[in-house]
Amino acid sequence: MILTRRNRILRTNASIRSLVAETILTPSDFIAPLFIDEGENIAYEIPSMPNYFRYSIDNTVKEVKLLWSLGIKSVLLFVKAKDETKDNTGKEAWNPDGLMQRSIKAIKDAFPEMLVMTDVALDPYSSYGHDGIVENGEIVNDPTVEALVKMSLSHAHAGADFVAPSDMMDGRIGAIREAFEQNNFTKTGIMAYSAKYASCFYGPFRDALDSAPGFGDKKTYQMDYANRIEAVKEALMDVEEGADIVMVKPGLPYLDIVREVKNAVDVPVSVYNISGEYAMIKAAAKMGWINEDKAILETLTSMKRAGADLIATYFAKDAARLIG
Repeated sequence: MILTRRNRILRTNASIRSLVAETILTPSDFIAPLFIDEGENIAYEIPSMPNYFRYSIDNTVKEVKLLWSLGIKSVLLFVKAKDETKDNTGKEAWNPDGLMQRSIKAIKDAFPEMLVMTDVALDPYSSYGHDGIVENGEIVNDPTVEALVKMSLSHAHAGADFVAPSDMMDGRIGAIREAFEQNNFTKTGIMAYSAKYASCFYGPFRDALDSAPGFGDKKTYQMDYANRIEAVKEALMDVEEGADIVMVKPGLPYLDIVREVKNAVDVPVSVYNISGEYAMIKAAAKMGWINEDKAILETLTSMKRAGADLIATYFAKDAARLIG
């Protein structure tokens, strides 16, 4: 058998495969999400997210030190608000002495070069568990955007490098960018959750922050998973309004959307390897059905191969160690 091309030559051994690999993961690709709680010396393991914890601020700072030592350059902060601070206005979200604001300051004081991104949405602070203000059973857009602007400004005042609006309200990116310009936060970035789908895979995250919706679902503001073109439209609108980075969420079931968005925009694209995806790998590995380490690297590589420049993932620490 005489062939002019034998493609398997480039797969012969690990050395040649490494030399010709089209997609290379590095620790600086990762954004590490962190869950933060009130108190001291707290490390609460989230039942539906084995080996992932909700930390008090002091332990969060220790975790950030470890992440930095592994080459991870960015964290994304989420806080668990106390029940007594929750209402339908979300006003605790812009409390200058709130848990988020104190967390930002503590991390930036300890590690000034760590890029701190902050979640901007009302669900952790809402008595209804929704991402917006509720009126007559409806999540209302424009009053919610006003609240999100206050929240974003509060995070910028505390020292956040990027705010990450995850609410999917119309017009919030433009409103936040205008507020930043007016208040001289010209170096504070916006990572927009531009294509955030209404997904069943968010369950463990809502476990972590006790932020499940108290009624109905989030389908009137998060996207229909049947739609593709809409995601590109949302991303382009967010870029036009001033987003520095756009995000697709979830990750694994939406790799086609990552590629569509990457082809359409001229800003970096991030993807969120979400809690349900993490939990599935953990559960299958526990049963002995898959090799966890290999599944982690294959999953994250697929996201970068699809076009993601940045990957928010609960596997950030594990992946950084595996990459070595």
